[in-house]
Amino acid sequence: MSTGTDTDFGTFGRFVETPVDEMPPAMKQAYEFTRKLRGLVPGPHKIWLANPALSTTIVPTGAYFQHDSTLSKAEIEIVTVLITARWRSAYATYEHEIIAERDGHLEARQVQALIAGLATSFDDPREQVVYELASALSAQRVVPTGLYRRAHDLLGEAGIVDVAVLLGWFTMVCMTLGAFDVPANAQGLDQ
Repeated sequence: MSTGTDTDFGTFGRFVETPVDEMPPAMKQAYEFTRKLRGLVPGPHKIWLANPALSTTIVPTGAYFQHDSTLSKAEIEIVTVLITARWRSAYATYEHEIIAERDGHLEARQVQALIAGLATSFDDPREQVVYELASALSAQRVVPTGLYRRAHDLLGEAGIVDVAVLLGWFTMVCMTLGAFDVPANAQGLDQ
């Protein structure tokens, strides 16, 4: 039973990472698989290694959004920042605030509004409809017919699927980070 001491925390929030040279074979295979697909083992992937079979099952979904999504990097970051902020995930929101501006080329005011839950807008029609669709799905969980039609016209069915699944992916990310109380400034082991 926890006593509420500093021993409740490991190397990545509450999670105690296993150094690569000490990993059991299945964990090491999952680690190498993640590195191959992602180039590194980021954030929640560190935690998912605790369940190697699950890790190797879900890692390709994240890699899909890195390399093959129908959405642009800006569109991906609109969805990501919106949902990580809704779940109040300190680590994911902090990381993706940086990524949204640096790699998604979103304006700081737009990213800040997404985090704060304030209304914002995007000049690009696809980015705007991605924002509206993600907002509808994550808040009211209802997509009005007119919004669906605009999203379908601009994104197609594959794009709508990408927005919906990306919301689910980052919900899973946030739940994992929340379960292990990973703070915004977590680094984890350098491996």
